[in-house]
Amino acid sequence: MDSLNPFGRREAPVGVGNPYSAQPAIVLQPMIWPALRPDSRSVLRDPLAVASLRRYFGILRGERQAKHLLAKRLEADFSEGASLDALWGRHEALSSAYRELESQVDSDALSLEELPIPERSYLDLKAAIAQRMLANCHFCERRCGKDRAANELGVCRCGATFPLSTAFAHMGEEPELVPSGTIFSIGCNLICIHCQNWTISQQYEAGEPLSPRMLAATVLSLHRSGCRNCNMVGGEPTPWLHSWLEAFKHVDVNIPTVWNSNSYYRQETARLLDGFADVYLLDYKYGNNHCAERISKAPGYVEACQRNHLEALRRGELIIRVLVLPGHLECCAQPILSWIAMNLGTWVRVNIMDQYSPHWRAYEAPELQRRLTQEEYQQVLGHAKQLGLHNLA
Repeated sequence: MDSLNPFGRREAPVGVGNPYSAQPAIVLQPMIWPALRPDSRSVLRDPLAVASLRRYFGILRGERQAKHLLAKRLEADFSEGASLDALWGRHEALSSAYRELESQVDSDALSLEELPIPERSYLDLKAAIAQRMLANCHFCERRCGKDRAANELGVCRCGATFPLSTAFAHMGEEPELVPSGTIFSIGCNLICIHCQNWTISQQYEAGEPLSPRMLAATVLSLHRSGCRNCNMVGGEPTPWLHSWLEAFKHVDVNIPTVWNSNSYYRQETARLLDGFADVYLLDYKYGNNHCAERISKAPGYVEACQRNHLEALRRGELIIRVLVLPGHLECCAQPILSWIAMNLGTWVRVNIMDQYSPHWRAYEAPELQRRLTQEEYQQVLGHAKQLGLHNLA
């Protein structure tokens, strides 16, 4: 029997396993998700969600093209032997051309089908730059400079080959994302002592090595199974940007990309995401650097986080996650929401999360040894309302 995709269209049934692995990597029950998450249907008519994610919803309806498809139609003339500075210079020039192309296709002045497929594209250029960055790693704010192409390991302990933890249709994400095609990679550039996914982030799992083509096959299988998007998550996707860019060279379907990140990445990474990430699903973890260093060993977190939120809103569409930590209302949650309202707007999509519970080494911070109380959560919600934040997921 065929199944309904997220917008009610019929899809042919497909297998749910990774075709390159003996282990099933994808789990999806397409007929069940609307009953499990009825808000994933009703959000399609939510004027606030639609206004802040207009292009994303357009891709889901088939009225817009995902950025990775557009990037593959923009010709990029570059030499593999060029210096990294020369590649960046070419990228800078093409970024302006990409924005013009996206504008023309979105306004129906140009049709994607009418555009020739170049021998080398803007996406190819991004992938080439990311491979160069891998040899002197500076994807994240730590800028450790390790030669990960030779399997030198930095703080994130990530090498060169993408390690898959799991890939499945996630029913617990924001309603506009459900069912979300989540692909969990191993490894993270933060060391959060309360991490819920610590076996993934801190590499207590080995993961299943995937080549870019295998990773692309996983994306395509999730799409065929009815997932609304490709949700790049972990751990943290930042160390694996080179794999994601390479994989999407082999993805030819109109599936939006969701960059699900802790926000602790460099300007160079943000530049490569421009013209690739459709939706930025960004954490805003701490309101000050003292808490960031104490809990996540992340110096300069606030500056990186704020910079990347501003850039995300300029270059794509943004959903912000604020996990409220017990005992961190005045130092973190409230200043975070105040900054969002002042710098991003009261209309931006924000998910104020109340599901904190102690995990991993949370016992090392006395205030993190307990769950969040309902009173604390309501205090933060009240602060958000006072600020005028009204587009809450």
